[in-house]
Amino acid sequence: MRCLLVYPKFPKTFWSFEAVLELIDRKVTLPPLGLVTVAAMLPQEWEYKLVDCNIRPVTDEEWEWADLVVCSAMVVQKEDLYGQIREAKRRDKSVAVGGPYATSVPEDMHEAGADFLVLDEGEITIPLFLEALERGETCGVFRSDGVKPDVTQTPIPRFDLYELEAYDSLSVQYSRGCPFLCEFCDIINLYGRRPRTKTPDQMMAELDTLYELGWRRCVFMVDDNFIGNKKNAKGMLRVLQGWQEDHGYPFSFMTEASVDLALDKELMRLMVACNFESVFLGIETPDEESLNLTRKYQNIRSPLAESVDTIIRAGLRPMGGFIIGFDGEKPGAGERINDFVEETAIPTPVISMLQVLPNTALWDRYKKEGRLLVEQGGGDINNTTLTNFVTDRPVDEIAKEFVQSFLTAYDANTYIDRVYRCFLKLGPPVKTRSFQGWMIPELCEIRVLLTVIVRQGILRKTRWKYWHHGLSILFRKPAVLRHYLILLAHYEHHVDFRHFVSEQIRTQLENLESQSRELAPMTMALAENEVEKLSEEALTG
Repeated sequence: MRCLLVYPKFPKTFWSFEAVLELIDRKVTLPPLGLVTVAAMLPQEWEYKLVDCNIRPVTDEEWEWADLVVCSAMVVQKEDLYGQIREAKRRDKSVAVGGPYATSVPEDMHEAGADFLVLDEGEITIPLFLEALERGETCGVFRSDGVKPDVTQTPIPRFDLYELEAYDSLSVQYSRGCPFLCEFCDIINLYGRRPRTKTPDQMMAELDTLYELGWRRCVFMVDDNFIGNKKNAKGMLRVLQGWQEDHGYPFSFMTEASVDLALDKELMRLMVACNFESVFLGIETPDEESLNLTRKYQNIRSPLAESVDTIIRAGLRPMGGFIIGFDGEKPGAGERINDFVEETAIPTPVISMLQVLPNTALWDRYKKEGRLLVEQGGGDINNTTLTNFVTDRPVDEIAKEFVQSFLTAYDANTYIDRVYRCFLKLGPPVKTRSFQGWMIPELCEIRVLLTVIVRQGILRKTRWKYWHHGLSILFRKPAVLRHYLILLAHYEHHVDFRHFVSEQIRTQLENLESQSRELAPMTMALAENEVEKLSEEALTG
């Protein structure tokens, strides 16, 4: 069997970083870990090819070669996923789909034309799919019926299928599931509330594989919540610390975690000792009422600002997720987010309007309340789109707050000041490969440095702060200088993306206003007819 693994293209999002990737001569930030994990679960006597459409399109030769096309996607990739399925069917190929989007909205996969829906977690449903193939079946839906697999039996992903040099970072998964109850999140419905972890030996075997393939850069642990099982996480980190020391610290790490990470000093110490550099924190909002309403209880156990400060001083650079548009939210939410971001010096705030995901408690609640503006697949879910539900305050007010908040957060001088303040208080890193003497930088690093110097240190209004802050970091915190400069280089994405966000939202608001004007006469006519009808009933009654 010749199996073609196809990963659909993402639209332009906050995480695209095209301008930065172009500078470092790479195509994509992260690879499709799910698909290469699936490849490891399928028969190894099969032949495999992987095409990440974020790198390049599928060629005619690859379509012709394939006996079976396998796709996996998140909801944000839905449009290109539909396109890939349609193209495969046009070429008379058998198509199997899985992943979080297909699992949450299988109806969309049927409509797109997929033959096999291999849903939920593959450790359980892939064997069912293979049995169906052996029986000669040409279509089917395979579900785990609520059973969660033992991830200690998950094989090492087929990392060898990647076009390695196209990626800025690679990814591994240590755990699945999250113990919390956030109303807007689909993780607990997809993977459950009991975090399941791989063994330390499993993780080291995966890292050994990446090391043997020649990888020497960042590895993203793409867990839903890396610290969902703190005891197991600590045990794995102790083993990882020894592995890093034995191999000369070839990898840096980043991950996602809940804010209660700040309450566990030992856990943070171990993460820093293993060369974890950054952590994404789901902060959502500084408004305690909204946190309570959306069941984000873990964010109100300790003062949020103090928690973020503790994490930074421990040596972990935070990225923060923020959402505007919760029920009960008072006007000025965007300003309050900006105030919090500046107070805490979070370098990279990821600000979005609330989007309701299928297969969440929030989706179910809004569906009961008749507030969903879309059916099934959630619409175009992105941080450049309007809300997909009826908000409890005017959507144009929320949208304008969002745009202003984003523009403020990524104003050039505001950004460089915030990055500077974060790195001044950032705890020191471990002695990594990068700090063992003076190393000859890669050519792309020299190109990035020169480009940023010209743009931020000479041409733009940031020139004074660029040199003042950079020299200050050099003399006061030299161990973090390299990562400080990397964060400045990231601004080359934000400088264009902030305007893209503004333009996208402005266009959507104009379209919404135009639709409202078109619907107004129809609504008025319906209302007049209803009044006439009631009047007639009153007269005849």
